[in-house]
Amino acid sequence: MGRKSLKTPRQQEIIRAFYKLAKKEGLENASIAKVAAIIDINPSLIVHYFKSREWLVYGLIEYILDKYLLIFKLPAEFNGSSKKALLQIIDNIFSHKWNQLFDDSVSYSCYSLAFRDKTIKRKYKNLLDTLRLNLQRLIEDCNAQGILSVKDPALTADIIFVMVDGAYYYLCLVSDKKEYQQKLARYKKQALAQLNFVSAS
Repeated sequence: MGRKSLKTPRQQEIIRAFYKLAKKEGLENASIAKVAAIIDINPSLIVHYFKSREWLVYGLIEYILDKYLLIFKLPAEFNGSSKKALLQIIDNIFSHKWNQLFDDSVSYSCYSLAFRDKTIKRKYKNLLDTLRLNLQRLIEDCNAQGILSVKDPALTADIIFVMVDGAYYYLCLVSDKKEYQQKLARYKKQALAQLNFVSAS
């Protein structure tokens, strides 16, 4: 999909510091100078790798995707069982684990920039498309093995992630832990219903 990961350890170090700063002070207050101070390097070195603060944000979006893709990494025990792997991925997505992969406030701050920056818009779409494609491939594997009979894996993966996006956008406003878990379990059940693992009723 034309995605470029953060290649060098120095780039990764800079982006991690940028993320921590944005998480603590807000993305709008995270500057190159502050990032440089955190990791004790000259600001010019950051510019060498990222050209400008704008490019730091681009790198941060790549970092978001790298973090979210961790949800698809499963232990060796899941190898050879597409159904088991798919069920675990759905469980991972609809769990507190998914929501802890990346800070909501930073993610939504980046996302809001997509309305004004075409590059960020493209990168965010690429991020979300990549997540959908990973889920689509798992569904296709299950279809191929006769475990599922999903007519349109791409559409089904898309619908599930539409549910994920809406779920966490809403749940970030829910403070009561019991209510949070109840709603998350309800959303997960509906996602599984898209795969015909359980009844939607």
